[in-house]
Parts: sequence; C-alpha cells; structure tokens
Amino acid sequence: MARELRRLLIPPERLAAQEVALEPAEAHYLGRVLRLRPGDRFDLVDGAGRLWSAKLSQGNGAVLEQPLQAPLQQQGPPAPLLELALALPRRDADVLLRMVVELGIDRISPLRAERSVGPDGPRPERGAAILREAVEQCERLWQPELLPPVAATALLGQPPPHGAGRGLLASSRKLCLPLLQELLAPLAPGPASAGEGLVVAIGPEGGWSPEEEGLALEQGWQPVSLGPTILRCSTAAVAAAALLSHWRQSLVS
Repeated sequence: MARELRRLLIPPERLAAQEVALEPAEAHYLGRVLRLRPGDRFDLVDGAGRLWSAKLSQGNGAVLEQPLQAPLQQQGPPAPLLELALALPRRDADVLLRMVVELGIDRISPLRAERSVGPDGPRPERGAAILREAVEQCERLWQPELLPPVAATALLGQPPPHGAGRGLLASSRKLCLPLLQELLAPLAPGPASAGEGLVVAIGPEGGWSPEEEGLALEQGWQPVSLGPTILRCSTAAVAAAALLSHWRQSLVS
C-alpha cells in the first residue's frame, strides 16, 4: 500500500542532527493546519532528493526516524533538466508557478518582455514559498529553482543555455512551424539525451516583439508551435510543461 503521510520541506542546511528545530510557520502548519500532535508522523523532505519519516516532538521540533545519512528515499537530480523561460501573466502568476512545478519543471526563468503586461516575478520570499508549497503538495523530492527576472532580449540574445538545438521558442501566427512534441520525439530513444537540458521560452500575451524573435533566430533558438490555436501565455506554459515532462518520462519508461 502506498504511503500517505503529509510532507514538510526543510532545506538541507537546516538538517544537521536527528532532531530538527521547526520554525514557527512550520510548527503552525503541522500543529494547526494538519492537526498533528506530538508523536504523530509525517514525511520530511529536503528538496535535494532525500526523504525521511519523522515524528513531531514536544515543543517546536521533529525527530527523524532514519539516520540523517541514510534517508528512507533518495533520488538523483532530475535529468534532463527541464526549464521554462516565461513572461508571467497579469493575473494568477502564483497559480501558474504552482502548476509548472507540479508538472515537473526544474528551473523557472521569469522574463521581462517588450510586450509584458504582468509582473516581472514574485518577491523572492513569496516565490520560495510558492515553490516549497507546490513541492510538498505534489510530492516531488527535488525543489525547482526560481531564477531572478531577466530581460527577454538578454536571454534570447545569446545561444540557448543547454546547447545547440536545446532552446525552443514558442511562437504563434506563423505557418509551417514544427510542433513541440514532434521535435521532442526523436530525442526520446537516445540515452545521451538524458544528460542534456531543454528550455522552452514562452512569450507574453501580446507575443514576442520583432526584435526578440530576431535575436532568438540569430542565436540558434528553434521556433516551435504548441498547436493550431492561439494560447494565452499561462495555457502555453502549462502545455509546454506537460509535453516536456511526458518526454522526459519516455526516456526511462
């Protein structure tokens, strides 16, 4: 039977002994939200591939049930690394970030595009909280990375970060573009693909500007289509995340 314990993420730098001191917000979450009592069990993850079962102790503490160096579960870094570079929408940016984390994206790069109408990105502390809560909810062992916002021209004006052919530019209103899933399919059988990353860039609601698209093409970014309809940027990001996650799963299935 599958284990169904609720999870709490505590970063590795705070895990130095069998008993872990909980911060007030963590103690509130376990005691008031989950209604756990001293002696009740939960899963503790470090966001770096390790999981232990733990018991809530008296006071603001938790005791690991396995040795610190021998976790109950351990998982290597996800490979290939999946990255989304995206201009965040005006509304529900928090919801979008949660969804792409749940779908398996490993790195999120907020973009300031010429036609952006939404925020550059959440405040660092808010962004960290969104990612942490999403990891706990979807039961991932690795916490994704949320990079500081950058100008779209800065990212697209240089070669794709993971190498030639590994940077994909989601485009619309252009004929004869290859579908994202069609470009991913030939990569699936090759074991060498598992060691390389992929990034898909998603533009704002108004699309990429001519300058942004021109820079991307000059630097070797591959334009791709996400389908025959015009998608909102949040829908495009979720669609791309789902396709990337399915492709990575195909490498190990």
